[in-house]
Amino acid sequence: MRKLLLGTTALAAATAMSASALADVSIAGSYEFKYKSESSQVASKDGTTMGHGDTDMVFTFTNKTDSGLTLSYRYDFTGAIGDTGTQTVDENSLAISGGFGKIVLGQDDDAADSYNIDEMDLPTEEPGSTFASSTIGTSSSIASTDAMKVAYHLPAMGGFTAGVSFADSGAVGSSDKTSMGAKYSMEAGGAAITLGYATQTTEATTKDTDQTNMGLKVVSGDLSLIVSQGTTEGVDEDIDNQGASISYKMPNGMTVAAYTFKSEDALDAGEELSRSGAEVAYSIASGLTAVVNVEDYDYKVGTNRDGASTVSDNGTVTALTLKASF
Repeated sequence: MRKLLLGTTALAAATAMSASALADVSIAGSYEFKYKSESSQVASKDGTTMGHGDTDMVFTFTNKTDSGLTLSYRYDFTGAIGDTGTQTVDENSLAISGGFGKIVLGQDDDAADSYNIDEMDLPTEEPGSTFASSTIGTSSSIASTDAMKVAYHLPAMGGFTAGVSFADSGAVGSSDKTSMGAKYSMEAGGAAITLGYATQTTEATTKDTDQTNMGLKVVSGDLSLIVSQGTTEGVDEDIDNQGASISYKMPNGMTVAAYTFKSEDALDAGEELSRSGAEVAYSIASGLTAVVNVEDYDYKVGTNRDGASTVSDNGTVTALTLKASF
């Protein structure tokens, strides 16, 4: 009887621990199919393509400790346009949350990514334009990578939030990255207004690369508006970015959006990129959306171009994307 009682107790304890460990597990996924037609001055880009868009499969494990801390482990597989079906690990991180805020450890976004506000936040998709230069700005946001890092985000204080992250490039590395940002949200005249500021510094042997982003977002009913500005300063780079966008949610499940953007590099005199586009997104059913967007772009090479392969280009991109979420 005693052995039976001990065995029953052990089984009950193991079951309880197992149930507790598996109680908060979620799996989410998304898939995009994209058909793109591009008219370009560069022969290798002129034509039509089809392939996967952004695809994700995310596993999230959440548990709450006896002391009140919330532990969340996130594992994200992702793919991108042009993939043949290959999935890679995008993010792999642990978040520890409590009254003190949130600490994130591992492969995850730079802190600035949470506080960026830029013109491409309103459109559902980007048409996938490509440009000959890899250094000119393509949006006013600060680029984020999922390198190993530690991040800390303050708890929300009224409408104010802020955070900072640090990525170590390794024992012999010289490209450590410090990223930070803040947002403030308020109500005014029946509209929701959000102000955002972010900054990021990536160390380099000769000169650090500094990036900034400032943005304003206004939401009034079904109408949303964003204006944004960004800068990049580094070796042979002094880039200024300006953008704006607007979107409107229609009662039939359709959302229309438009945006404009311009980037100029003062150190490569004459180098600039302008792009503008429009989009229609329609919710076919719950979890299934069709997006059609058209973008015109014009890239001009500066007098001090960054490489022999850098060439001027202009054209139009039209894309159809089917998005499914699970």
